[in-house]
Amino acid sequence: MQRTLKNTVSFVGIGLHSGRPARLLLQPATQGYGIQFRRTDIKNVDNFVAATWDQVFSTKLSSNIRNSAGVTVSTVEHIMAALAGCGITNALIDIDGPEIPIMDGSSKPFVAKILKTGVEFQANGFVWQIRKTVNVRDGAAFAELSPLDHCEIGVSISFENTIIGDQSATLDMRGPAFIDELADCRTFCLNSEIETMKNAGLALGGSYDNALVIDEGQYLNPEGPRRIDECVRHKILDAVGDLALAGAPILGRYKGVRSGHRMTNLLLRKLFATKGAAVKIPVDEQITKVLPSSDEREFDLMRAG
Repeated sequence: MQRTLKNTVSFVGIGLHSGRPARLLLQPATQGYGIQFRRTDIKNVDNFVAATWDQVFSTKLSSNIRNSAGVTVSTVEHIMAALAGCGITNALIDIDGPEIPIMDGSSKPFVAKILKTGVEFQANGFVWQIRKTVNVRDGAAFAELSPLDHCEIGVSISFENTIIGDQSATLDMRGPAFIDELADCRTFCLNSEIETMKNAGLALGGSYDNALVIDEGQYLNPEGPRRIDECVRHKILDAVGDLALAGAPILGRYKGVRSGHRMTNLLLRKLFATKGAAVKIPVDEQITKVLPSSDEREFDLMRAG
């Protein structure tokens, strides 16, 4: 299914890790365009960066992409999750700096403006159907994709000696599930790690306004968590954004255990390196019913098209 936005929407904020101000324009794009970022502050070289798994060059606390000219865009996972969760497959994203604004630490601000402007059906398109199970492991971290007739994402995390503890959740991604169940879940961190991150040049834009901060047995944010399992739900949100770098919706079951950006990208690399593991199939009416969407009327739109 190919969809784009009906109108351009804009966002202003700061980068979570760089702390730099950024302005972002999320714009409609033509059928088959995919998701492309354009660094408007760079003029003398190719400033377009495709939002694809093979452009990922760093996964340290975020997903960061780079083109062949060395132009980068950092922390793309939350806006990619918003686009995937709303069923957007074609968009041009102008950004005037190196990092996507973190907004409130979730995908909610992006989703809200996408829903307000509306989504436009373009064509049936294609999906990746998982035909063979593939997985990657690194110590206690594990990620796997296996066959399923729709998209399901399950993640388990463990933070001993903190209020997070062990959390697991699985979400069926059909229809508005992302919008209803995941979009508002914020990134989180341990208070004990903030100084180390900042000394490493990370989390320079972090605050209680854009992250859920945990100090062993308590949440430091005055309002507390938005959901009792907000942390693991945010990890699912991250997985949605990282899997969106496959370039089309995936029909399959994702399982992550202490996984993160690195493991999900390694999984996509293995998926597309394994012959027959993922097959490109055209979208029909049945597949449309199991895809993430913001608009139940798309079944009628597809028939009309």
